[in-house]
Amino acid sequence: MTPREVAALLAYVVKLDPRLALDDQAAAADRLAQWCDLLSDVPATAHGWDAARVARDHIARSPYRIQPSDVSRPWHTHKADVMSRHVGTFEPTAHPEVDPDDRFGDAYVAALRSERLAIAAGDQAPTTHRALTAGPAAAEVERRLAALGAYMPPTVAQVLARYRPQRAERERLARADAPDPLTVPCTWCSAPEGEPCRGRAVNPRNEQTRYRPRSKPHPCRVEDANAAHLARRNRQEAHA
Repeated sequence: MTPREVAALLAYVVKLDPRLALDDQAAAADRLAQWCDLLSDVPATAHGWDAARVARDHIARSPYRIQPSDVSRPWHTHKADVMSRHVGTFEPTAHPEVDPDDRFGDAYVAALRSERLAIAAGDQAPTTHRALTAGPAAAEVERRLAALGAYMPPTVAQVLARYRPQRAERERLARADAPDPLTVPCTWCSAPEGEPCRGRAVNPRNEQTRYRPRSKPHPCRVEDANAAHLARRNRQEAHA
């Protein structure tokens, strides 16, 4: 807190507990300096934190006169709890200035460090497991998994994965909320949504052309899927 914020907090606690009032200006200045020193790394307000509320709760519940440590200790406990709930995942869309392929570069490390410092200071809310498994992104994953078919036990799916690699790959992409090329039609071979791309093969005997499913989608379809996925994520973040 800044000295101005500490002075405002002191005025608030004196209003709640008149026993703290001081008539001597020198003593009041010494107390203000003490509180400023001990609360210099404590924010006045942050995500889930309000120093004035903490002071009010202490005065309401404790018969002892409030000390600056009665505000600083709860803050450090709150900060430790927040950091323990932060999963620390790196979201590339939140850092467009960082090359997503440079996962161990200086910019990547700096972005992670600044994010953790912002959360520790209370300037940014933590990213919790619930945030990763709930909300629009999770709803989109559930929708895509539901579109792929009924649920089956993981052990059965693992056995069948070798016989249906394309479906297994689509389920993996859906669980990871990653772009799925088969969610968009292919502009190269005209394969509709949900169907694999087609490759052309010529029979050397009769020179007839046949079209066979490709194991991999055409590059243009991958690019279109990435663009559609990014646009959907941007819409979800805009409505979050």
